[in-house]
Amino acid sequence: MKPFPRAEISRHALQHNLTRLRDIAPNSQIMAVVKANGYGHGLLNVAECVGNCTHGADGFGLARLEEALELRDGGVKGRLLLLEGFFRASDLPVLVEHDIETVVHHEFQLEMLAASQLAKPVKVWLKIDSGMHRLGIGIAEFVQAYQKLMDCSSVAKPINLMTHFACADEPQNPLTQQQINQFESLIKGLDGERTLANSAATLFWPQSQADWVRPGIALYGVSPVVGDKGTNHQLIPAMELVSNLIAVRKHKAGDSVGYGAYWTAKQDTILGVVAIGYGDGYPRNAPEGTPVLINGRRVPIVGRVSMDMLTVDLGADAIDQVGDSVQLWGKSLAVEEVAEHIGTIAYELVTKLTPRVAVALLD
Repeated sequence: MKPFPRAEISRHALQHNLTRLRDIAPNSQIMAVVKANGYGHGLLNVAECVGNCTHGADGFGLARLEEALELRDGGVKGRLLLLEGFFRASDLPVLVEHDIETVVHHEFQLEMLAASQLAKPVKVWLKIDSGMHRLGIGIAEFVQAYQKLMDCSSVAKPINLMTHFACADEPQNPLTQQQINQFESLIKGLDGERTLANSAATLFWPQSQADWVRPGIALYGVSPVVGDKGTNHQLIPAMELVSNLIAVRKHKAGDSVGYGAYWTAKQDTILGVVAIGYGDGYPRNAPEGTPVLINGRRVPIVGRVSMDMLTVDLGADAIDQVGDSVQLWGKSLAVEEVAEHIGTIAYELVTKLTPRVAVALLD
């Protein structure tokens, strides 16, 4: 018997999406971003799917050193980049030992590199703050920071260069082109590889694609733009979040259901109880009317989502039974749509699933 709830991950969808992103950015190498447990899809699952296929990913982007070491321990041989960089001087020998590249975005990292004595130089990507104003070396400090890296024997040459966009998911926002112009002006004539484009920029700002693109959410078949869907770009959702009905019960008009008597039936109906809740990562704040898919039709959530279950209104004529499968999102119910109902973004839904949700890799 299959466990529930479970996230079913499609190997075919991941590989299709990688191929599609190559078509969209044909002159760029692809750094598949697999941070946050492969956006909830399973870190090693994703790396195996998109790394060990024909024309597989050229490298992997991660947030933390622990994620990179998990890939190395799992046998992944490709290029790995820490997108948040290293946090401690003691991280540097580990980067060298495991051939892991790092972003440099702050003066404290420059100081640690200058003071280090490593077995061999570490490969770095100097991150420029071109307008995101979160991480990155400022425009005024760039020349000095670049020179420090050039003078540092612990840093491999040439130095790679990168930036990150604030509003690439707003295709009409002029800030993205301003950031592109700022970046290109600053690094003109310098050696090294370049990367600017995240998922949104890869899809909507082809002039930003450069030597590498860094698709994250798009790799998983999801659009980074609110109101859009990955399927509009010939991407396939890689995750189907499914569970089962564990109760089906008649419910009278005027009766409430769930904590706080939050919802009251206006007419006689049949309710279903689904084995998933906020303890599994399904948002507690999902409002009445958020859809799930049962036996090919959409039915609305009613009452409050609780820790282990949620309740849906199956309708007065329902013939659904205990054990029937329930899709919370997937190919037939886009996670982008569910996110809009809840008032969040698809990124949050797929990455916040808890370890109680079994993850299964399917063909």
